[in-house]
Amino acid sequence: MSLPRIALDAMGGDEGLRVMVEGAALALARNPQLSFLMAGDEPLVAAAIAGYPGLSERTLIRHAPDVVSGDERPTQALRRARTTSMGLAIDAVKTGEAGAAVSAGNTGALMAMAKLSLRTLPGIDRPALAALVPTLGDHDLVMLDLGANTACDARNLVQFAIMGAAYARIVNGLASPRVRLLNIGSEESKGTDDLRDAAAVLKDVDGALALTFDGFTEADKLNRGDIDVVVTDGFSGNIALKAMEGAARFVADLLRRSFSSSLRSKFGFLISRPATELLRHHLDPNNHNGALFVGLNGIVVKSHGGASALGVAHAIEITARLLEENLTTRIAADLADVGAEKINSPVRASQRHAQDVAAAAKREADTSAITGSAASPANSPYAEPDA
Repeated sequence: MSLPRIALDAMGGDEGLRVMVEGAALALARNPQLSFLMAGDEPLVAAAIAGYPGLSERTLIRHAPDVVSGDERPTQALRRARTTSMGLAIDAVKTGEAGAAVSAGNTGALMAMAKLSLRTLPGIDRPALAALVPTLGDHDLVMLDLGANTACDARNLVQFAIMGAAYARIVNGLASPRVRLLNIGSEESKGTDDLRDAAAVLKDVDGALALTFDGFTEADKLNRGDIDVVVTDGFSGNIALKAMEGAARFVADLLRRSFSSSLRSKFGFLISRPATELLRHHLDPNNHNGALFVGLNGIVVKSHGGASALGVAHAIEITARLLEENLTTRIAADLADVGAEKINSPVRASQRHAQDVAAAAKREADTSAITGSAASPANSPYAEPDA
């Protein structure tokens, strides 16, 4: 049985039409169940897919005279949504002509259009941008939010964790993903009130969902392979992701420079080439391409603007898997299992502290009533023992 159509913003990205068409053709060759709706300049799209007979038979073209530029403000793009390839690709999801949309265009514009057109799932305040990050483990790390929301409260972080776990169960085939919150330390006392509040809620709902909450983690642990989902606000997440990408490029460039520094180094490169090729493949962003706007009432995937045809194919394949596994339905079911009251009313860290102080005072008063005297430091259970 064929999957629902995948709408492609055929004109978005650094290279636009050529890469999107080649990527779609590659994905179709791997999965013949795929079919597409390509939004873009109809004569150009028709000419581009004519060289791929199988693709042209499985593609519906939707004419879009305009393209969202890479530096265009989201507010400007929204006003032109009905005439742009990006806007029409998203609209196809809204009307049911397509089950999901993929674009390599302007991230801010894509987020704004998708949120306005599709809205968020019931129980979700804000969608988040989730991506796959390479690790030393058996599968990639699901990381969110990566820039959709620069500031998040505890409720947002809890929602992100639930959505990220559902995503990890599908894309990595995990029964109970290990979830952690990104923090400046792993100790429970570290971080902002919102982080500690979110942690308290996730501990409470751990048994109600197919996830395992493992507390906090620091950024230097993200690629080790012992975390399946890491949750943070979009500001910190975007910085952490770009720092990792920069470190990967630094290592690759350093190896390249080292191996070309002398004749002996070049000989060493020939010997170690299998290992360096494995490293290159593992760090190639095209093998991890495809970030999901999770939490929308529909599936929208962001392909990297500079992705190759292989990267576009990877993004399409992830999209197809999310359609096949009904991601939005799974997230809605998880939210219902937890209950809106637990998610939307986290007890703030300051309130918990006040509650702890009040409970301690009550215990002290009860002790005084029983013994007939005030509990002094000497008879307090927390007093140091006599020497």
